[in-house]
Amino acid sequence: MNQEPLPAALAAYAGAGERGAPYELLAEREDGTVVRCGEIVAKAHAGDSDRAGLAVRMRIAADEALAGVLLAPLRPEVGYLGGRPVSLWPYGAPVDPERPEDAPWEAAGRLLAALHQVPVHRLPGPVPPMRGPAKLARALRRLSRATAAGAVGGRDGVRSPEGARSPAGARSGAALVPGPAEGRSAGDLVRAAARTLPAWVRGEAPAPRGGALCHGDLHLGQLVRGPGPDGGWRLIDVDDLGIGTPAWDLARPAAWYAAGLLDTGAWVRFLDSYRAAGGPAAGPPGSDPWPELDLAARALTVQTAALALAKSAESRRRLEDVERLMVESCARIASLPPDLEALAPS
Repeated sequence: MNQEPLPAALAAYAGAGERGAPYELLAEREDGTVVRCGEIVAKAHAGDSDRAGLAVRMRIAADEALAGVLLAPLRPEVGYLGGRPVSLWPYGAPVDPERPEDAPWEAAGRLLAALHQVPVHRLPGPVPPMRGPAKLARALRRLSRATAAGAVGGRDGVRSPEGARSPAGARSGAALVPGPAEGRSAGDLVRAAARTLPAWVRGEAPAPRGGALCHGDLHLGQLVRGPGPDGGWRLIDVDDLGIGTPAWDLARPAAWYAAGLLDTGAWVRFLDSYRAAGGPAAGPPGSDPWPELDLAARALTVQTAALALAKSAESRRRLEDVERLMVESCARIASLPPDLEALAPS
């Protein structure tokens, strides 16, 4: 087994065995380590990755049906390094976090619409399920571990939900009554919000049959400008790609908008571009999108809040402002009645 630190070993892998090649560490998380070596990006996927599913996802990313939508890998085969799956990709310029006004929300909407309309039966298969619900389940388990260790306790500055937007409030403009939040810990509020979701959304039951090809983890960090003459935006990261409910891919921007983290102009540009490109997940142009998006937006809110609480506890720090807003959104969600019916795929 290679004893080098993983980033250096990845750089050597990307450089075809050139030891000591310079590299840039782009990400190092529990779900993956990513390095750039020149114009090549190498990713070591999580050690517990579904390897058969990842192999199919790589072939899908390389398929011509996804040209112009997904960044194609340098080779569709999955390699291995120290027992972990590894993939190689061309480098693409990411979204500039210092210029939020230039965030490509319109491009994100168009790319998602194109992804959701790809004929699934023509893709390499068997196409695995989209992993959105599995990621929510993992986030809740991580919160439970942090709670069991005594690291998640009090409210940590979480305010009552009065006067803030929620997915429901974004539709109606009404503030929810803050009563259910009183006297409850932040962890309890997140778990109570999770219990309002159908079992399949929490990863505790099979998802509804059918659906569309979904990204599974859409956020602005998943867009890069592709190499080549057009330099257009492409989606990256296929770890969660699969068949599922396409509303899930719109859930994070919808949740951010509901929590007040995404301004109305950016949300409208994203939604309008998705609808104009034929996206199936938000209803026709001019209609209220929330009947289709609300459940997925609440699921992403719970996932984000659970991870925020677990990470803040593990690092022994207080919640940041953005994280606290997501927990406060869970306080509003917890006051809603449970969803007894599953959201059917569009």
